[in-house]
Amino acid sequence: MTKKTERGLCELYAEDPERADYLVFGRIAGADRRGFLKGAGLAAMGAAVGATIPFSANMPAGLIPAALAQTGDGGTIEGKDGLTVLNDRPVNAETPAHLLDDDITPNNRHFIRNNGQMPETHDPAGWSMKIDGEVGEELELSIDDLRNNFEVVSYPLCIECGGNGRSAFNPPARGNQWTVGAVGNSQWTGVRLADVLKAAGVKDSAVYTGHYGADPHLSGDPEKDSLSRGLPMDKAMDPYTLIAFEQNGGPINPFNGAPLRVVAPGYPGSASQKWLKRIWVRDQVHDGAKMGGMSYRVPAYPVAPGTDVPTDDMVIMGPMPIKSLITNPVDGLELPAGTSSIDIRGHAWVGEGAVAEVEVSNDFGKTWMRADLQAAPNPYAWQRWTASVPLPGRGYYEIWSRATDDQGRQQPFAVSWNPRGYLNNTYHRISLTVAA
Repeated sequence: MTKKTERGLCELYAEDPERADYLVFGRIAGADRRGFLKGAGLAAMGAAVGATIPFSANMPAGLIPAALAQTGDGGTIEGKDGLTVLNDRPVNAETPAHLLDDDITPNNRHFIRNNGQMPETHDPAGWSMKIDGEVGEELELSIDDLRNNFEVVSYPLCIECGGNGRSAFNPPARGNQWTVGAVGNSQWTGVRLADVLKAAGVKDSAVYTGHYGADPHLSGDPEKDSLSRGLPMDKAMDPYTLIAFEQNGGPINPFNGAPLRVVAPGYPGSASQKWLKRIWVRDQVHDGAKMGGMSYRVPAYPVAPGTDVPTDDMVIMGPMPIKSLITNPVDGLELPAGTSSIDIRGHAWVGEGAVAEVEVSNDFGKTWMRADLQAAPNPYAWQRWTASVPLPGRGYYEIWSRATDDQGRQQPFAVSWNPRGYLNNTYHRISLTVAA
């Protein structure tokens, strides 16, 4: 006897979008190649989202309405306000988009991405880190040494997990199923990694850094590292790559790496080692824990969804792609009858360069309106954008945002699939309903 397997909404749509429309919403009479909804199918979808859909004619086939793709809260963490817990061993939690509305992300709303156990202590007293390897002089530095012997700088810097958005991949990709909230833009204070490396006398043979933290491996085996990634030397020498000892003017949140961490903005968050104890300057690409195999790597060429990509064809992730986030209003907001427009705001960021433009759409991408975009206070900080969006009648709406960088690279509508679900930078979408 064959066991019946229930399929989730995303899986159903991934396998056959038009069939999914039929199964979920009923017969779609007269749909053309874009899958426009009509008749009973449109009525069923309207019932599912709780309202008529004014711009239904523009909905692409297989689009899961944002109102149906929302996820719930998975638990709570002391010292973190409203985060959604994805895993507790190791601890991983993301921030709902509407809680990321601040220009500077508060400590209690910065996402958590751990790979091992939490260290037993986060006390800066007695904490030290080592610089060794391809340097003229090995250095052992306390936090006081860093503060007193190097220029202290402070910048708002965006850190994003490489797997942010993984939940949208179909077939599903292995790993924490982040939606959009594995990102934060805190004010980080510390010293430039470049200044410390120069003080140690980096040799011409230096190729890569290797980072080590104090977080024990989940197994408890002291011979194993939870995570040991690093940076190519040009990124390590970037003046905005920091060894940080403060977050938002005070101690770093313990979950975010107190008392000392790397902040390598623009690169996947895994390069920003937390609970920092050592930086090993290498004469080769670093080969620490989660540097090889499929970890933080993507195919060297485009692949079809579900492709089994050989390990030799995977390349290390570099700068993060252009991205935008709607932080206000909250997804799923119900508006009173007669509401004719709504003010939208959010952030946009990119791993290298700058954001040049943000656009929003209220009609499933048929037309786009340019948002007002603020300049970044410094490289690698996210940029605030705002827009007023018309709502021409009652019913269900989706607001979409997309950003374009100064190299002309724009967020895509559809995710580019890879085996581990990295670098998803598709449009951000929220749903709104105007009451009858």
